[in-house]
Amino acid sequence: MRYIYLDHNATTPVLPDVLEAMLPYQREAFGNPSSVHHYGRRARVAVDDARDAVAEVLGAPASSVIFSSGGTEANNTIIKGVAQARREHGRHLVTSQIEHPAVLDACAALERQGYEVTYVPVDERGLVDPQAVRDSLTDQTILVSIMVANNEVGTLQPIADIACLVRERGILMHTDAVQAFGKVPLSVDHLGVDFLSFSGHKIYATKGIGGWYERSPAVLQPLLHGGHQERGRRSGTENVPGIAALGKACAIATGDMAAEDERQRQLQQRLEHGIRERIGDVRIQGEDAPRLSGTSNVAFAGAEGEALMMSLDLQGVAISTGSACSSGSLEPSHVLRAMRVPRLYLHGALRFSLGRATTADDVDYVLDILPDIVAQARSV
Repeated sequence: MRYIYLDHNATTPVLPDVLEAMLPYQREAFGNPSSVHHYGRRARVAVDDARDAVAEVLGAPASSVIFSSGGTEANNTIIKGVAQARREHGRHLVTSQIEHPAVLDACAALERQGYEVTYVPVDERGLVDPQAVRDSLTDQTILVSIMVANNEVGTLQPIADIACLVRERGILMHTDAVQAFGKVPLSVDHLGVDFLSFSGHKIYATKGIGGWYERSPAVLQPLLHGGHQERGRRSGTENVPGIAALGKACAIATGDMAAEDERQRQLQQRLEHGIRERIGDVRIQGEDAPRLSGTSNVAFAGAEGEALMMSLDLQGVAISTGSACSSGSLEPSHVLRAMRVPRLYLHGALRFSLGRATTADDVDYVLDILPDIVAQARSV
């Protein structure tokens, strides 16, 4: 059977060069980077080199990059850390209705502690209106958190415009850039953000590594205590193999970002045009909005997304019905509900997320088998 992986927004395979870059730090160069002997110094060099590579992706000084276990920890550290550090200035936060659960659940946890959170809506394309964010700000607002790219539909938010309005009020701005990191240009100075979260396993590094950018360390209380690693911002011995993998993945991403974006854009158009030509009553979420080139969220009227996903899996094609973090739930996607997707399409959405290994032949194979799968699902 032919196997095709089209779920790269959930996670990506580790590239061979990335695996080679991390293996020495699992074997002979296994030292603790806080140690002063040869083993420790070699590990420290790897951490510093990777920090430089991440900083290059962000156009930021290396000293502003903090490593963590991934995007979820980074989001929680920033949101909860700012709330703790700035609680005397106010207890109000602003985010959007379509954020990743790592942001939404962190905000919900703060609400249970007495903080107030405003969840600004999006339009039918999945875009946040900067004016809606501005209108939600109060004298008690201490942080605004809006993602760069949505993990389910791929829409790209006007972060620079939002941050400009937020920071002119003296309020801190955070963006969850996990899905955009390494895929589109992300200059932190252009974006104007105070914090930015990123993750390794979305860009062909290993799982369990990520981190954040911070403009100033003085406005964040650490989530973890117990050491002085990462300048006291994130305690715990560094994951050196993972950090080395992330550094290599960043170097690869910066080397061919524009070319890979264009290649995937052509495949995205091939997929979406092919679906429209061969299948009726389909809806492509956010198709008129700025989007990631590798993300297509397509809803099929009168079909159940879970059934479509399982049928495709039986044919060797791995896709998702939405965010992998929400898999197993039969509830409609909170993102699609926020976008006011008509009920006819709400349960029939599939997310196709392309990657470096995706080819035109892979797309054509999906287009060949998908019409019969949708017809069968609709008949049920």
